Amino acid sequence: MKPTLQLKSGQHLTMTPQLQQAIRLLQLSTLDLQTEIQEALESNPLLDVDESSPDNDSNDSGNGQSDSTSKTDNDQNLDFSKSQDTQDTQSSNNNADDSSVDLEGKEMPNELPVDSDWDTMFDGAAGPSSSGGSFDDDDFDYDSRNTAPESIYDNLMWQLNLTPMSDMDRMIAMAIIEGINPKGYLTQSVEEIRDGVLAQQDVVADLVRLQQEELQAMDIQLQPDDDDDGLPVSLEEVLAVLHRVQQFDPPGVAARDLRECLLIQLKQLPRDEPHRDDAIMVVEMFLDALGARDFATIMRKGKLSEARLKSAIALIQTLNPYPGSSVETDDTQYVIPDVIVSKDKGRWKVELNPEATPRLRVNSSYASMIQRADNSSDNTFLKNNLQEARWFIKSLQSRNETLLKVATKIVEYQIGFLEQGEEAMKPLVLHDIAEAVGMHESTISRVTTQKFMHTPRGIFELKYFFSSHVSTGSGGECSSTAIRAIIKKLIAAENPKKPLSDSKIANILEEQDIKVARRTIAKYR
Repeated sequence: MKPTLQLKSGQHLTMTPQLQQAIRLLQLSTLDLQTEIQEALESNPLLDVDESSPDNDSNDSGNGQSDSTSKTDNDQNLDFSKSQDTQDTQSSNNNADDSSVDLEGKEMPNELPVDSDWDTMFDGAAGPSSSGGSFDDDDFDYDSRNTAPESIYDNLMWQLNLTPMSDMDRMIAMAIIEGINPKGYLTQSVEEIRDGVLAQQDVVADLVRLQQEELQAMDIQLQPDDDDDGLPVSLEEVLAVLHRVQQFDPPGVAARDLRECLLIQLKQLPRDEPHRDDAIMVVEMFLDALGARDFATIMRKGKLSEARLKSAIALIQTLNPYPGSSVETDDTQYVIPDVIVSKDKGRWKVELNPEATPRLRVNSSYASMIQRADNSSDNTFLKNNLQEARWFIKSLQSRNETLLKVATKIVEYQIGFLEQGEEAMKPLVLHDIAEAVGMHESTISRVTTQKFMHTPRGIFELKYFFSSHVSTGSGGECSSTAIRAIIKKLIAAENPKKPLSDSKIANILEEQDIKVARRTIAKYR
């Protein structure tokens, strides 16, 4: 074929830095969010901490709206026995003091900032870009700057940010990393990852449109991108990105099972590594036989001598079956609760912790200096920083509203736990909350990660309230957390000289209409 030039019109979605910021803030823990806010205050002169009383605030210099949320007469106490209709009030720029909401009537204005996270991930460990004094590189401890212990997620996101990828591949890689558990294994299927990316694309398209409308309202002219229904994502493309993520450190990460985990580690060894090929063959073809210690079958079918098999096994034993364990630390983690749940006059109240994040506003003195028709460098600098300050404040507002909305639904589902303890915990999965608040499951997963709730029964990560279900004899469901609590109570009350057997505990549970296998009880014990 002759080489030719062709003009072709196309459509694509663009993630602006402002949208990336809104998405990023939602995922940060309280400690990391405070670091992010401090850096924003230091870098943007138009951004200030609002130290005035929320009740006396009348100006939201960030969005041109009221900086304080309207409080209801009953202090927004939550009555789960009745549905209350409340007006959808505009929350302040990260107004944690006025954050109690009605469970039934509150609506989230924007979903995208909490539904996806594609291009960049804030590194919570990053400190200020400069300091007042010098230091010795040899004495500098990078870990001492971390605001929270590094997780496998943080580690992989750091590597992803250093890896050149297209926007689509980065989006897929983000979804893959979010599906990796602390042990380093991928817990979602390729099909689930593909479907999640497609769902998030639709949300991105909506927020791009909202962002363009917001900027146009500020008299900022943009060259709009054409919206479409989202670029197609094939399973082959997801697999290709998965293979790239599997090359990240630690070796074996993002594997879907033990066999794949070991094979990834073996194939990353130098080709001249002694017994590498034998070890690959044993893992690929005879892993089950190896687990059963059926060495005779491996030697016969694999045509290996006893010496070669021993050497291959010795190499396999040097591998890490849980690659995430090399990243996750056991350091004590100090947390600040994001949500406070309390009971007042027989009614449960859910509100954001006012101590978690400061209230922000735009510096009115600098904002008043901006001239609309002035194109000088100083005026342009002020206009750009004003726009950034408004987006930052709006992103914080969206984060708080989303967090409160999800936490409120969790409390509504788990009233029994708050009243009676773990034995009354109901089965709850991400899909239940996602359906209740009208968001994607991946959004709920991010909202509940490293976010903590202070209750009369203690401080719990929001993920604690999710548990699988066990079917009862009458056709109902019981939470696995509740079953563990019942077993724990039975064991604590047993006679140490005559402990209860697994079968006895199974019989006791069956009397309570809970049918659990003996091996499950042994696992819970």
